[in-house]
Amino acid sequence: MAKTFILIGIILVIIGLLLSWQPHLLAWFGKLPGDIRIVRGNFSLSIPITSMIAISLVLTLGLNLLFRR
Repeated sequence: MAKTFILIGIILVIIGLLLSWQPHLLAWFGKLPGDIRIVRGNFSLSIPITSMIAISLVLTLGLNLLFRR
């Protein structure tokens, strides 16, 4: 279990470093068809439904391939 947490931490650090050097890598997030964005005056609401489904599918497939026995 500890090795899994260490691996997840290392992956998060790598993603953080990539995004600090290349912030356009996630420019698509929240802009896919099916994502809801409401802007009215000083108020804005973003509900990235499709983006979260896409990330969930990628993570599920990746983790299933990684931890397959």
